[in-house]
Amino acid sequence: MLTVVAFFVALGLLIAIHEYGHYRVAVACGVKVLRFSVGFGKPLFTWKGKGSDTEFVIGLFPLGGYVRMLDEREAPVDPHERHLAFNTQPLRSRAAIVAAGPLANLLLAVLLYSIVNWGGVQEPKAVLSSPVAGSVADKAGLVGGELVRRAATGDDELVPMRSFEELRWVLTQGALDGERVRLELQNTPNSSPREVVMDLSVLDVRDADAQLFRKIGVIAPWTRPSIGEVMPGGAAERAGLRNGDVVRRVGNTNVVDGMQLRELIRSSVQEGKVAPQIWMVERGGQMLELEVVPDNVTDGSVSVGRINAYVGDSPEMVEVDYGLWEGLARGFERTWDVSTLTLRMMGRMLTGEASLKNLSGPLTIADYAGRSAEMGLMQYLAYLALISVSLGVLNLLPLPVLDGGHLMYYLWEGVTGKSVSDTWMEYLQRGGVAVLALMMSIALFNDISRYLAKLLAVFA
Repeated sequence: MLTVVAFFVALGLLIAIHEYGHYRVAVACGVKVLRFSVGFGKPLFTWKGKGSDTEFVIGLFPLGGYVRMLDEREAPVDPHERHLAFNTQPLRSRAAIVAAGPLANLLLAVLLYSIVNWGGVQEPKAVLSSPVAGSVADKAGLVGGELVRRAATGDDELVPMRSFEELRWVLTQGALDGERVRLELQNTPNSSPREVVMDLSVLDVRDADAQLFRKIGVIAPWTRPSIGEVMPGGAAERAGLRNGDVVRRVGNTNVVDGMQLRELIRSSVQEGKVAPQIWMVERGGQMLELEVVPDNVTDGSVSVGRINAYVGDSPEMVEVDYGLWEGLARGFERTWDVSTLTLRMMGRMLTGEASLKNLSGPLTIADYAGRSAEMGLMQYLAYLALISVSLGVLNLLPLPVLDGGHLMYYLWEGVTGKSVSDTWMEYLQRGGVAVLALMMSIALFNDISRYLAKLLAVFA
């Protein structure tokens, strides 16, 4: 239920802000607005403001919205109101009205990111888990447990890493740009900092997902290698493991953290067969030796080991917050970074350098909306900011049915002095609808594929 509520609140707010941008600038430019609608279909609520000619509507289906303005191209206009029609406005006014919707979403993202920065959020400390074997981090000499004090991509100046999420952002940018990432590490509180370089240009980056971080080798923050809740009937219960056990060794391998322990469990399946493991476990100050035989389950197309228990303690958390001006500046910076990253990913998908699997649709949006709402208000606001940036950038794409397509018409008009002909407008609109429908179909297919993969993992 929370997922549904969080999804519709997010969608309604972002659409309302987008359409309000169009509405507010239209009114400021002297255009008569006939209807402001959030949602399509049968009107659920309708009202008019005092002294306003605009009809405000909330529609049955909240998957969009529109602002209907007086326009001679849509219906006859009385001569005495012709100066209030959209199509009679100067080019600069029409362009401003169209651009106002996406810009409103981007400004909302700045505000939401700033609120998160001001209010503060609990995030994992930037302490590295054990790297994935053979990954870039492993080859760079990382072992796990190092605190990342500062980081930078390429030759940029090193900046402080206040949380693991900030580090993930730097690694994502470095991987997608094919840059090397420099990390300033500290092994213990009293040790001297040292710099490590991770060359991410060697990665074949197509999917910006969890597999990307497996290639990098930095998947999660450091956690104590303890056993949490043990599920009935699973491999952990059969082996005699209990909640609170700390795993010190698996076979001949000393266990450093929870991430390493999870990898050792996953890798227990070789060529479809499970290899029993001898675990050295600390319980109540005593060392115990237990034989653990993980279950053989399917994760996607790969067979992996699983013990049906929570593995790894919670990571150490830190409060990340900023002052008034720094929080606002970081709000602008994060909005810009996410916008440019979104455009780069779209460009890579067009050229085949990135997989179309990165497209997400309403099911994934709803899922993450519910998850972020469960994590708290600040996490939900950060998620709203991310979706608001995506909505703003998407609408600025030069597709005829989107705001960006209309801006391209106005650019043509500004350069040539002539508007796009009705014939060409019709062709372009049809093409734009086809492209947009294709993108939505791919996104929905990706959503369903992810959902089915989760179901198969649960019932494997």
